[in-house]
Amino acid sequence: MIRIGIICPSEIAFRRFLPSLRNVKEFTFAGVAIASPAEWAGAENVTDKTCASIENERIKAQPFIDIYGGKIFEGYETMIRSDEIDAVYLPLPPALHFKWTKRVLECGKHAFVEKPFTTDLTDTRELLRIAEEKGLAVHENYMFVYHNQLKAIDQLIEEGEIGKVRCYRISFGFPRRASSDFRYNKVLGGGAWLDAGGYCIKYADHLLGESARLVHANSYYECEFDVDVFGSATMVNRQEVIVQMSFGMDNDYKCELEAWGSTGTLTTGRILTAPDGLKPEMIIKHNQKYATAILPADNAFEKSIRRFYECLADEEARKENYRVIERQSTFVDDFKRLSASNQSDLY
Repeated sequence: MIRIGIICPSEIAFRRFLPSLRNVKEFTFAGVAIASPAEWAGAENVTDKTCASIENERIKAQPFIDIYGGKIFEGYETMIRSDEIDAVYLPLPPALHFKWTKRVLECGKHAFVEKPFTTDLTDTRELLRIAEEKGLAVHENYMFVYHNQLKAIDQLIEEGEIGKVRCYRISFGFPRRASSDFRYNKVLGGGAWLDAGGYCIKYADHLLGESARLVHANSYYECEFDVDVFGSATMVNRQEVIVQMSFGMDNDYKCELEAWGSTGTLTTGRILTAPDGLKPEMIIKHNQKYATAILPADNAFEKSIRRFYECLADEEARKENYRVIERQSTFVDDFKRLSASNQSDLY
């Protein structure tokens, strides 16, 4: 039985991770860590406000224990070093992933990390080096890739349902959230390309295969924020299939795939964010004739946790995950490099 702890009582940990973890018998929940005053603000910057923030974290953590058991660890470092922990789930803001995943690995624990794995390719490679040296599993939680919706789409395309695919379009954006949200904070690793854009790049890579490459990227900024709020990118493969992507975090909600082929078009929604219980709908159009297919519901988060366990238990799976994580980080780094020369101000 793998004893897993959570760094930070985040909303996604409570709402999605723990309910899914219950279904995976190989794991047991050991507890959740709240930051120590020094971890929260820095040893020299602890104030009454710091203590109030930590008390609020403790209040948020209590339902974790009331419903799922385990205990509250006082301090991230305390939990990471604990003999009661074998693995750690890290649903922290992206800029904190490298620091705390490194500490997890240095202490000999496996790491289940929310996306993006890090904000920098060099940092990703450093973590993978440590993990490989110590024989530890690491996993980046792009859970949507495990949803049966993707397999159904792949199968239809392979069977020639829409003929030869000419172009894919992936769109993912959501309305503006509170200004305090980490996504709008550069210091915490915010920005549309690291958040919504990462999903699009991940799926584009899935659709295009091993020869996928990024050929164009744009980032758009608003003076109100110091991060990009909207972006677009294009990827291609050796077969000259194109994926056009657009993403943002000051948009009307949209999460769609369009596959445009020589004899038909396939569209579907919630392709990157299908919640548990949702039965995804696909629409297939041949000229002006439409057909609708309803797919079974699925729990992609649970499947992502199961993949993490496979990496703990099997060396080949573990090494494949290293490769997959580095590949995604390389694409995200390519986006950053290409968009740097194309960024625009919206206002």
